[in-house]
Amino acid sequence: MTYRLIILMFFFSVGVFSQEKYIKHKISKGENITVIAKKYGVKPKDIIDANPDAPKILKLNSVLLVPNNNKAVTLKPTENVENTNADSHEIQAKETLWGIAKKYNVSVDELKKANPSLESEGLKIGQRINIPSNSAAIAENTAQITEQSTDVEIVVEVQPKETKYAIAKRYGITVAELEKQNPFIKGKLPVGYVLKIKTSKEKADAALNPVPATNEITPAQEENTQIADNTNVKTDSAIVRVSNHSGLIDLLILNATQNIGTRYRSGGTTKAGFDCSGLMFCTFGNFDIKLPRSSIEQSRIGSKVNSDAAQKGDLIFFKTNGRRHINHVGMVVEVTEGEIKFVHSSTHGGVMISSTKEPYYERAFSQVNRILEEETKKL
Repeated sequence: MTYRLIILMFFFSVGVFSQEKYIKHKISKGENITVIAKKYGVKPKDIIDANPDAPKILKLNSVLLVPNNNKAVTLKPTENVENTNADSHEIQAKETLWGIAKKYNVSVDELKKANPSLESEGLKIGQRINIPSNSAAIAENTAQITEQSTDVEIVVEVQPKETKYAIAKRYGITVAELEKQNPFIKGKLPVGYVLKIKTSKEKADAALNPVPATNEITPAQEENTQIADNTNVKTDSAIVRVSNHSGLIDLLILNATQNIGTRYRSGGTTKAGFDCSGLMFCTFGNFDIKLPRSSIEQSRIGSKVNSDAAQKGDLIFFKTNGRRHINHVGMVVEVTEGEIKFVHSSTHGGVMISSTKEPYYERAFSQVNRILEEETKKL
């Protein structure tokens, strides 16, 4: 009996020692090994050694063991830690420059200037990039708190030919915010739907009482013009000239890749299912850029460019299954040395990202068309 009691006491003391030796930490949004190490006053290597099976990219809400240095630790709120560590950011899966820029309240151009290698190499999962300033992120949080206190709710009825992008832009919110406030429009936007939109009083007043434009467009002019973020599209060239070129392209890629996993559906243009040209038609249409409906018609607009000059946002076309004419289309999302990655809706896998390095698409490749071009400023 005494022997069993000694054994129990031994295991209890080992358990207590183990609990004192390590602290369990639950991963919060925006945290990485460096941030957590600073919280507990330990070295990042100590945490890595204590968690040999932990993945390189930390998962939200997973638990890490942190060595206990027997020091009084005062944990700060996650928001404060994220702001104080806003000098760098670890790239996660499916992140875009536009999304990162929005998170830290900086411009895409500022991110590129702070990280010159992004122009040639692009984003890579697990890569750390420099953030120009952390004061802007704090200012954004303050602005959001102030704005929330003056928010108003507006009821809007969807009119013919209106798009989610146009409505969101009018009321000063993003398409994602509009869909979050009205979940039933994620698939489509039928005429007559009633939307409830929360925005600031100033933005609501501006939308409900618009200032008349000084240069009105006549019906004849309107037939030859499409609008995309203060950008004209001439039907003779079918090229969209944009002032915020990189920002719009990042938005297009974000919008298209949010549909990854959606099934293939012949003739489909909604989240219930897309065909290849339907995905492009819907993605560009969300930003008031109207493309033709079929892949062969889409291949006739814009300007053809060499594959080695392809850029993000270009359309890429294929002749699949031995066809003599173009019958498949996608949008370029990344260009690396001799490889083009593109988002598309495939008959065998739905919306996905594929590569021209894959033998099937390498054989079927036909051409690349540029739809968007940087607007040249007149002196």
